[in-house]
Amino acid sequence: MIEEIERIRLRRLRKSQKIRDLVSETSLNVSSLIQPIFVVDGEKIIEDIDSMPGIKRYSLDMLDDYIQELVENGIIAVLIFGIPKIKDEIGSEAYSKSGIIPRTIRRLKESFPELVVAADVCLCEYTTHGHCGIVENGIISNDKTLPLLSRAALTYAESGADIVAPSAMMDHQVLSIRNALDSEGFRDTIIMSYSAKYASSLYSPFREAAFSSPKFGNRKEYQMDIRNSKEALREIEMDIKEGADIVMVKPALPNLDIISQASSLYNVPIAAYSVSGEYSMIKFASMSGYLNEKDAVLEITTSIKRAGASIIITYYALQIAKWLKG
Repeated sequence: MIEEIERIRLRRLRKSQKIRDLVSETSLNVSSLIQPIFVVDGEKIIEDIDSMPGIKRYSLDMLDDYIQELVENGIIAVLIFGIPKIKDEIGSEAYSKSGIIPRTIRRLKESFPELVVAADVCLCEYTTHGHCGIVENGIISNDKTLPLLSRAALTYAESGADIVAPSAMMDHQVLSIRNALDSEGFRDTIIMSYSAKYASSLYSPFREAAFSSPKFGNRKEYQMDIRNSKEALREIEMDIKEGADIVMVKPALPNLDIISQASSLYNVPIAAYSVSGEYSMIKFASMSGYLNEKDAVLEITTSIKRAGASIIITYYALQIAKWLKG
């Protein structure tokens, strides 16, 4: 028995890069990456985001060169976040037909018709209070928020979005949006739901980028408790039953267990969002010389794919595409 075990040498399959590539179980492909983009209302704007070095806000008239670079490097999909000039209590710019997201969608589909355009569906970037829904007596009203999310999703679909991505974490947001889309003839519009979206400290750089920090309280009332995993699976299962085509886990790196379980349990594509805090930690550590940026990013992104993610939303998508090209 000992002699038989001694004949097994696992290191044989690691002895060269070509051998390691030959037997690798996980492949990181550029076609599975989505690049998030921040589009700001205005003109001639390209703004650095201090908390996310290398990521910028673009006005619509300055976006084409950046999108062209994405396309040339093989990125096939983007996720749009809009930053309006005007905010109000009910986030009306989120569902205005002349809002920044509908205009961006129309521009992108006209200039880059093969690009897969996904649009985030939420109110937080558009409300004065910074919460993801309608506020009543200091409480976010689930049921009064649903019609506004549905209006926003329908507006984006009418503008040409391939995917609408509800992120507000309101109960039955997927069902409400699916009914609204189907009733208006948009049965082919994909819903990618932020199904297991945890209340995470890793969203802070995004909130600076999108000017969407809540003005009171926090979002733990409606985003998921980080201590729970069974609840995440209930959220995912409910969204699938309500009509979600793709379900998302966010943030990605702290929740590889959820990605893995969801991938094993459900026969739908699993998206994982490697969020702004994940990006910024790597970026600042590498800028300080404490990490090799390329090695760290590829290791983490491959691990997310290995856990079971079909789609990875990452601010590093363009850079990963360039690294993969060699």
